[in-house]
Amino acid sequence: MLLAIDVGNTNIAFGLHTQGRWTNHWRIRTVPDQMPDEYAVLFRDLLRDEGLRMTDIHRVVLCSVVPPLTDSLSEMLRRQVGQEPLIVGPGIRTGIRIRTDNPSEVGADLVANAVAAYALFQTHCIVVDFGTALTFTAVAEPGDLLGVAIAPGLNSAAAALSSNTAQLPRVRLIPPTTAIGRNTAHSIQSGVVYGYIGLVEALITRIRAELGGTAKAVATGGLARVIAPLTDEFSAIEPWLTLDGLRIISERNA
Repeated sequence: MLLAIDVGNTNIAFGLHTQGRWTNHWRIRTVPDQMPDEYAVLFRDLLRDEGLRMTDIHRVVLCSVVPPLTDSLSEMLRRQVGQEPLIVGPGIRTGIRIRTDNPSEVGADLVANAVAAYALFQTHCIVVDFGTALTFTAVAEPGDLLGVAIAPGLNSAAAALSSNTAQLPRVRLIPPTTAIGRNTAHSIQSGVVYGYIGLVEALITRIRAELGGTAKAVATGGLARVIAPLTDEFSAIEPWLTLDGLRIISERNA
């Protein structure tokens, strides 16, 4: 059984893969100063609810954009699973080439996204990850990660509105019934949700043109379900794409 963990700035996503399929997925809040023993209790409890134990896990792969948690989770996993986790980073076989100016700057989660997307499409593709940041990763045949575009995520944009203004509240990010907002909540929802549809479509169009005009796009991340269904730009919606990229990387380093 494989445990794949994606440590993001807002959430930690992880899942169990065995016998050719994902059997469980979880998403929990990222707490950078949480101790290894605290995460051990949380992981054990979640697995126990499914009738599983940490010792049922035989391989662990991890990517992280939160360095303090990389060490904490690695320590916890070594003790609880009895395995050294495979941490995605320099020197790890991924099956793709990073063609950016500074490959070490590319986040491990974006590398995992590129691996999974290219395995899915086997052609030019764009991964749009709706997370704390909104990222667009461009992958070209025969598996080259060419670069990334980064914008504030939807929640980051909404939080900036409420924290930097005196009268605008935090609202739930769902599509309003009309683009013309008739109350404050609907006005913010229109500006953020429908505004981001325009941002997403424009960047996909530009990146696709630079890739030759035929790239397929896949949506992933916790907020993919908000925007992706409102546009025809996506060939697939894969909320757990990063974990599948980690699975592939783990197999390539077995």
